Amino acid sequence: ELLRGVASHAGITVLSGAEVIAAEAGGQSHTLTVSAEAGLSHIHAARVILATGATERFLPFDGWTLPGVVGAGGLQAMSKGGLDLRGVRVVVAGSGPLLLAVAAGLRQKGARVLAVAEQAGLPGVAAFGVAAARLPGKAREALELAAGLRGIPYWTDAALVRANGDGQLQSVTLRRGRREITLACDFLAVGFGLVPETRVAALLGCPVTDAGAVNVNAWQATGVSGIYAAGEVCGIGGVDGALLEGLVAGCAASGQIERLHDSPRRAETQRRFQATLERSFALRPDRLPSPSPATIVCRCEDVRHGQLQGFTNWTAAKLQTRCGMGACQGRVCGPACQTLYGWRFGGVRAPLAPLPLSQLLAEPNTLSPP
Repeated sequence: ELLRGVASHAGITVLSGAEVIAAEAGGQSHTLTVSAEAGLSHIHAARVILATGATERFLPFDGWTLPGVVGAGGLQAMSKGGLDLRGVRVVVAGSGPLLLAVAAGLRQKGARVLAVAEQAGLPGVAAFGVAAARLPGKAREALELAAGLRGIPYWTDAALVRANGDGQLQSVTLRRGRREITLACDFLAVGFGLVPETRVAALLGCPVTDAGAVNVNAWQATGVSGIYAAGEVCGIGGVDGALLEGLVAGCAASGQIERLHDSPRRAETQRRFQATLERSFALRPDRLPSPSPATIVCRCEDVRHGQLQGFTNWTAAKLQTRCGMGACQGRVCGPACQTLYGWRFGGVRAPLAPLPLSQLLAEPNTLSPP
């Protein structure tokens, strides 16, 4: 209903299948360069709301490039897109509440989910469950999720050791305590939480917190005049927090502050939940994969763990190995290197994604909202 209302509104232009590939902040007007099937467009606007969401964090381990090893959210999307998982053996591993939702969804599609391996400890997971149950409507959702997971082993304090196979994933080795367990499987759905997608914000000059999220005030303003942000680009907090932040940003950007009388109280509840989420699933070095020197870290440029261990920062590593300079522009290896080596990925530049040369050669469209 919401999508139909937006699409039919006379004052709204919808660009589907579009991606921001460049952005520039101006004094009175900001410019976004957008690539879509119709071609390249320059969008000029006095106010911009960024809702670029988050991406999955992948950490390299031995065997992670084998066919059959996929992102947890990626396998979920593939199943929704028509991939037949009936009878397929799946291991779900990594960290975060997304793993539980993915496991339940895959099982509903007919997959045999052998186990969910979570690196966080049981006390942290329990604290998150209590915090989630206190949010309106979440207790019922938790019960429905638990019903969908009944019978699937959920192992906390579990470390992903390696994926095994000859040209194709055949099994996964996990560590529980001092004991290693190897499970024969067809897919490994893996992800170590979510990372705010801040690349467009970086091009616009928006300040970013130490946690890697866009820094906003109570009205979701970023500190760059006319630019607001909402959702998981501001920190990982779930759908309810994203919806609230979207309402606040929309009202603030359009001059409807009077509609937000109840928002501060609701926002405080969401902030407490987000803080609990971060504490509960904080990555623990002793439970993270330990790649060997031959393990690929940057898949685009085929750069291996052993090649990167002698460097102290991104700049030096990029100059000598091209790490982070491939087609994904560091979206995969950036968060991985920050976790492995403590490097803060920087140097975001346009274009943010590959685009057809024909779009660069053609005269771009120009959209200037009234």
